[in-house]
Amino acid sequence: MNRKFEISTIGGLLLGILAIFGSFILEGGRMGGLVSIPPLIIVFGGTIAAAIIGVGLKNFLKIGVLVRFTVFPPTFAVKETISQLVRYSTIARKDGLLVLERELEKIPNVFMKKILRFTIDGADPVVLRNLAETEIANSEDRHFRGAELFEKMGGYSPTMGIIGTVMGLIATLAAAGGDPNQLIHSIAGAFIATLWGVFMANIVWLPIADKLKSIQAEERLFMELITEGVLAIQDGEIPSVIKAKLNSMLPSKEQDLG
Repeated sequence: MNRKFEISTIGGLLLGILAIFGSFILEGGRMGGLVSIPPLIIVFGGTIAAAIIGVGLKNFLKIGVLVRFTVFPPTFAVKETISQLVRYSTIARKDGLLVLERELEKIPNVFMKKILRFTIDGADPVVLRNLAETEIANSEDRHFRGAELFEKMGGYSPTMGIIGTVMGLIATLAAAGGDPNQLIHSIAGAFIATLWGVFMANIVWLPIADKLKSIQAEERLFMELITEGVLAIQDGEIPSVIKAKLNSMLPSKEQDLG
């Protein structure tokens, strides 16, 4: 499966960092004041620990692969696939389904190759659709588990930030009675944990979860399009009708009406 560099993922992250921390600097803040080791340990360490408890270590260790998946998502050649299916339907109507067997090795998409193989072998249409729906459901489940990891981290992160802030305030108030300036500085530092917890949740973890869901929606449409196209070929429908049917599954702006 081909992949592309998704610049919007990196661009959105950089824009979020620039908007939030840039505004902080414009208001007279110092970036050095936002970096404190204890709050960072509480937020990141606590979030990771909670995620491991929630999804298990094996699933958590896939986090790097999932992040890479959002930066380099798969490409779905929808229009090319429609043209390909229409061409197969023309061949099948002219020479029969068995002739399509010589096309199988040229098909890069595993799902399409599998469905077309069963069609050539004479699988019942109901069985074929059930098989395709099972494949689609399994694909959705894999993406759901990936998105679930980041959704959980997006939920844990702000809570860990609050915990860090409360602990900082407790330590600050326990030391009250000394220099007032030092007390004010300590109170300000206590809120660093909340900042990082909310920032990571809303700029990193939750957007990654949404990105994975978006990729899954594209993949589901692609797989459904292939399923409908292959079933139409099996049913012997006219190529022009198949083309119109598959195009109708796309958003109106993406439809090829030629």
